[in-house]
Amino acid sequence: MDFSHSDEELVKQPIGYWSWAASDAVVTFIRASLADVGLSQPQWWTLNQVGQSPTGRTRDEITAVLQGYLGVGDKLQPDIDDLLERRLLAPDTADRLQLTEAGTALLTQAAEIQDANRATIHDGVTDAEFLTTVKVLQRMIHNTGGKAWRH
Repeated sequence: MDFSHSDEELVKQPIGYWSWAASDAVVTFIRASLADVGLSQPQWWTLNQVGQSPTGRTRDEITAVLQGYLGVGDKLQPDIDDLLERRLLAPDTADRLQLTEAGTALLTQAAEIQDANRATIHDGVTDAEFLTTVKVLQRMIHNTGGKAWRH
């Protein structure tokens, strides 16, 4: 790969720009691939959260975990409503959301897509490089008083 600048110039580049550009490129790539199977990224997250729990999840439980993801916040409820309308999720007698058979099938398909996405995104990046990158970003978030958390 050809880099945009020499090493001497790269160390002087603005992290705000490059972290934004990386986020924009990766999120756009992921969202486009999920859209191919009729899912938004928040819907994928929701199906995945419900699928990870043998007892299902309530709306509040899903929202508590996902509200900080890419600024989703209160905007998650329409995505959950859509999954219910499409019969990919269904409430049980305790009002906990469960995957339907169609939801399980779509979750499996989307998980395969996400595995392929991760392989593409990480192509040529060692685990050590990735670990260093995440630690550097977390340090910069800490240094600026920001907050970030991922389950």
